[in-house]
Amino acid sequence: MGKIILFQGDSITDCLRGREGADPNHALGVGYVNKIAGELSYQLPQAGHQFINRGISGDRVSDLFARWNEDAIALKPDILSILIGVNDTWRIMNKLPSGVTDRFERAYRLLLEETKEVLPTTKLVLCEPFVLRTGVTVAEWEGWRGKVDAQSIIVKQLAEEFDAVFVPFQQAFDQAAEQAAPEYWLFDGVHPTAAGHHLMAVEWLKAVQNSRLAIV
Repeated sequence: MGKIILFQGDSITDCLRGREGADPNHALGVGYVNKIAGELSYQLPQAGHQFINRGISGDRVSDLFARWNEDAIALKPDILSILIGVNDTWRIMNKLPSGVTDRFERAYRLLLEETKEVLPTTKLVLCEPFVLRTGVTVAEWEGWRGKVDAQSIIVKQLAEEFDAVFVPFQQAFDQAAEQAAPEYWLFDGVHPTAAGHHLMAVEWLKAVQNSRLAIV
């Protein structure tokens, strides 16, 4: 019997995904989720795995928590992949009212605690947030990178605490930016290009398929 593999996050995960009743060509969006699903479906045509994208553009971790029942718990995923954080940083860096307090770790922990309580057999994949120095991040680069690096430490610690696989996206983008300009990978410093989404799919598959969560 195939697994249900759910991807959660913000616009990087959403990536123009279809909503209710979307046909298979549009349901997963055009980003890394689509690429991961395509690769695994191609490799494992008899497995019957189901891939679901529930990313929503603009979401912070607290937004995920607010919709967690209907967009995660109710779907009963076997594997749940989460990529979140850059919008939390964006609100803080732009000094918006929604960024007055930093709820990242508190809300993320609540989300994971609830998931483990209600879905104890669901396996977790926690993805590292990332930025590069181009576009919207240039003017206050040190602040941006400092906040995202702090989030990365939190996500890695939560991955260890909740027995999750950690996907090191920032490291991969830093290395990639030594081969081509930052905007080649993240066109505005935050959102991936086609090459950036491909990089993400490669790194996700490498981390997951070389772990105890390997999808077969």
